[in-house]
Amino acid sequence: MGHGILSGGEPVLEARVAHHRTTTDVLIVGAGPVGLSAAAELRRQGVHCRLVDRLQTRLPYAKAVGIQPRTLELWDRMGLVRAVLEAAVPLRGQLAYVDGREQGRIELAMPSEVAYGFAALPQYETERLLEQYVARLGTVIERGTELVSFTQDRDGVTARLRTASGADEELRVPYLIGCDGAHSVVRKGLGLSFEGGAFQEEYMLGDVVADWDLPHDYAIRSTRLAADGSTGDGLVCIPLPGAGRYRMSMKLPPGLAASLGAAPAAPDGVAHGLEGGRVPSLADLQAVVDRLAPRPARLSGLRWSSVFRISHRIVDRYGRGRVFVAGDAAHIHPPTGAQGMNTGVQDACNLAWKLALVVRGEAGPALLDTYDAERRPVGEEVVGRTVRHAVRGIEADPEDRRTLLLREAQLLVGYRGGPLSGASYGPEGAPQPGDRAPDCAGLRTPVAGYPLRLLDVLRGRAGHVVLLYGSGGAELAGAAAAAWTVGGLPAVAILAADAEGSAGPSAWPEDPSVPVYRDAAGEFGRLYLPDGATGFVIRPDGQLGARFPLAGTAAALSGYLRALSVRRDTPLRDPVVA
Repeated sequence: MGHGILSGGEPVLEARVAHHRTTTDVLIVGAGPVGLSAAAELRRQGVHCRLVDRLQTRLPYAKAVGIQPRTLELWDRMGLVRAVLEAAVPLRGQLAYVDGREQGRIELAMPSEVAYGFAALPQYETERLLEQYVARLGTVIERGTELVSFTQDRDGVTARLRTASGADEELRVPYLIGCDGAHSVVRKGLGLSFEGGAFQEEYMLGDVVADWDLPHDYAIRSTRLAADGSTGDGLVCIPLPGAGRYRMSMKLPPGLAASLGAAPAAPDGVAHGLEGGRVPSLADLQAVVDRLAPRPARLSGLRWSSVFRISHRIVDRYGRGRVFVAGDAAHIHPPTGAQGMNTGVQDACNLAWKLALVVRGEAGPALLDTYDAERRPVGEEVVGRTVRHAVRGIEADPEDRRTLLLREAQLLVGYRGGPLSGASYGPEGAPQPGDRAPDCAGLRTPVAGYPLRLLDVLRGRAGHVVLLYGSGGAELAGAAAAAWTVGGLPAVAILAADAEGSAGPSAWPEDPSVPVYRDAAGEFGRLYLPDGATGFVIRPDGQLGARFPLAGTAAALSGYLRALSVRRDTPLRDPVVA
């Protein structure tokens, strides 16, 4: 596949589409946060993709609003996180009220070694920022273009598209990703099952301003008890950017449901998502707030409202052959804990780096089987957990509060025991292959007058990175040379805090291509628990790929590359973005 650099200014869409007809490596259907994340990671990995969406414009709906710390870490590595942080608002916790009295407060304070907290950002803003990012890398959304059908064979996928002008186009691509939501055309075309069920209740959402005196950086959950003492109606308010602005959700009152008309039948049997034709008014939302809010509040500034329904379903597999599904096309569930979009973003990043290696000819197609093996168990866990929390509350899980918090933040997602996770090494409690690679602070260089985080070191590196921890420049340089010889893998050296001569240049490896940082605060050592001189492979999605003694670098990396189905004659080089 060609990866030439496009020069000049932004070409017109027609010219870009004509170019893609011969050079598209991956067709992505659906330009929501998941499809845009897939495009972002593929382009960052030097892979050409075409991104189509049947909608003529971005929808102005604050559907998915919660941004988890793990998602911010992924966007940090892309170089996108600053724009998100400037647009989002902090979500510091949740205040719970029963019959107007505060009953509990959940603080979403992360451990000090976690760089980011929870945030809230309307989905339309998330999409805008991702759209700008992929445009800078050379891919624009083809609006008003929908996938009509597709077939695949052992050599590729033939897709039939209908463009905004109404013309039909046949496109031949090596791979296709369906990020086209709960009613996915790609999922149906693959014949995947989508087993689960639906909640009978209908809900309504509204993007409004409330003039109450409650703290804006906390979510509000307010319920009223029924006459028999059971929990009755409920109101959930998530803060959005803007003074007093919230996304409010509540059950649709029976009387209002009747006046808005019957719920439309789901043509595919999947009752999930917004119903654009049933629009509650500001007065409808105000009536519920008057009944349920813990403080008197006048609503104003309604941007949009809708009725929505909730289902819980998951596919039997995340792909077949050369075609894959991600996000809501693969799993849907209650919005409890803001898990859906964030899980979909991780789907996209997991699949994209693997597709990139295969497209670039550096790994065999067997690597793509690990997408389902790693991500479907995660989807099953998320669906089950969100359903439990929606029905019985977060107390349904008996874990301690810290574990619950880290799980909601998606920092405990891991693939231990999966097809890419090699043998464990190191003391009990140490992060192992398959786990998230922890961030840490306090890294120093001889030049910078300030400490860095590991996220700073990894930012902008699109491929695998080998971290080499030790006390001596010679052993670190030898391991770095082995990493490059075995797999063309770039290495970063981390000098132990107590390394002899670590304050001066004598401790640095002589090879100038190996960046060196000193674990001045000892935080890397505390979090990674190295067993003496130890090496770590950090995958492109921020998970640990391998952990090994530094003396066994060559053997360990050879084993990891075999697990990736990497071709022996094509080492993993840093991808070139084109």
